[in-house]
Amino acid sequence: MGSPSPWAVLLLTVLAGLCAPPTAQGKPNFIVILADDLGWGDLGANWAETKETPNLDELAAEGMRFVDFHSAASTCSPSRASLLTGRLGARNGVTHNFAISSLGGLPLNETTLPEVLRAAGYSTAAIGKWHLGHHGRYHPIFRGFDYYFGIPYSHDMGCTDTPGYNVPPCPPCPRHGAATSPTNKDCYTDVALPLFENLTIVQQPVNLSSLAERYVEAAARFIQQARDSGRPFFLYLALAHMHVPLEAAYGAALRGMDAVVGRVRGLADGCGRGSTLLWFTGDNGPWAQKCELAGRLGPLLGAWQRARGGSPSKQSTWEGGHRVPALVYWPGRVPAARSSTAMLSTMDIFPTLVALAGAALPPNRRFDGLDVSPVLLGQSDVGHKVLLHPNSGAAGRDGELEALRLGQYKVFYTTGGAKACDGSVGPEEHHQPPLIFNLDGDIQEQQPLAVASSEYQAVLPAVSRAYAQALEDIATDNTSVADYSRGPAAVPCCSTQHVACRCRAPASRMALPEQHVERRAPRRCL
Repeated sequence: MGSPSPWAVLLLTVLAGLCAPPTAQGKPNFIVILADDLGWGDLGANWAETKETPNLDELAAEGMRFVDFHSAASTCSPSRASLLTGRLGARNGVTHNFAISSLGGLPLNETTLPEVLRAAGYSTAAIGKWHLGHHGRYHPIFRGFDYYFGIPYSHDMGCTDTPGYNVPPCPPCPRHGAATSPTNKDCYTDVALPLFENLTIVQQPVNLSSLAERYVEAAARFIQQARDSGRPFFLYLALAHMHVPLEAAYGAALRGMDAVVGRVRGLADGCGRGSTLLWFTGDNGPWAQKCELAGRLGPLLGAWQRARGGSPSKQSTWEGGHRVPALVYWPGRVPAARSSTAMLSTMDIFPTLVALAGAALPPNRRFDGLDVSPVLLGQSDVGHKVLLHPNSGAAGRDGELEALRLGQYKVFYTTGGAKACDGSVGPEEHHQPPLIFNLDGDIQEQQPLAVASSEYQAVLPAVSRAYAQALEDIATDNTSVADYSRGPAAVPCCSTQHVACRCRAPASRMALPEQHVERRAPRRCL
């Protein structure tokens, strides 16, 4: 992301120094940082070969590290929807990714974490990647966030003038200004990547070189305004890192992400050390088909699948697809330098933060996430007994639950690899009886238990019961269905009169409006 300007350093220093003490109500502040396509081995505290994450490693040394922590799905939109609702895609309706032309998004009858926290007195902001619908009422400003600054989907889903690695460049402006309009194709050079502040596109195409810096500055301003108001805050910071690197090499991009985390941690500490809980994790595993641009799996090799072709990481239900780094830092509350083996999920963030805020879960629905505050506070090391892993694009129907964990046992009813660096795609295979691996002795998922073995025969009845009970629980719940229809009206475009929807706007003031409705008119492209 490059070095911050001297002005930016001064600004952040001043803002951190001006932060007010903890709120009178005694409610903690919350910062959730979500990395994109981060490998379990991309954290130095997890994998000794990784040297680019000193700030994250310091967080691990001063907080709690979770070694058996899982995203709720192995691809972007379903994972993020589950984090913000505490519910699997089979319940909340989000089973695969939304597009730049998606008319829908996270179903409007689903209650989000920021909606619950705002009702409990919190100031709320989303900064970064959204990818849960941007058209109409699906925009984050209508989903519980007081403030939004970021991009509506992945940063390679639109062209830019700072393309970097694997990001398409925008076509140049025509010499005589021929009119163009966005198409309904998934051709990302047609429409420039937009940057939103609340409901207004403030830059299109966004300058990716300065995006991380602008995120940190926006976070600093939001935190200061929340503290000035005397209200606790919830900041959801969804980074562009490490989807495809913003730097020339993966290691440099990883160092850039680590630097952002370090600066945000400094903002949290500056607002009263111990007043803010910071939770860092990832949305899913690394995108293996990007080869040298993909993250590190560490020991999560998915060896059984690799032998048959395809990748065992992002989009798959192998450990490398959904086991992600996770750290919680809360000085004076979360024990320092502790590693937890509790089996936890990104879905636990919702009920845990709601409980710590003294709020109540929404009624008339069931949650897959747990209140794991006793684990965070060092009072327990017990997490989920059963964890379901939905199909996320590699094999099987999207959102179907055909893999699960029961204790140390990993169970597959369907297997198949995502596209690997070598171009191979593992064949879809259905298993009845299921494949069962004992992860305690086979974290690489190399050799399933022999069906005739006494261990397999002993665990199979428990697996079958747990699986049937989980499916029955979902079938009898209040579930939602997402709208995945598409139309050109949903494509973010500040002006159709210019190629790729280009526009140039003055630097954003980062003002946090009192109203949720943005009153500034979209700026014309120049």
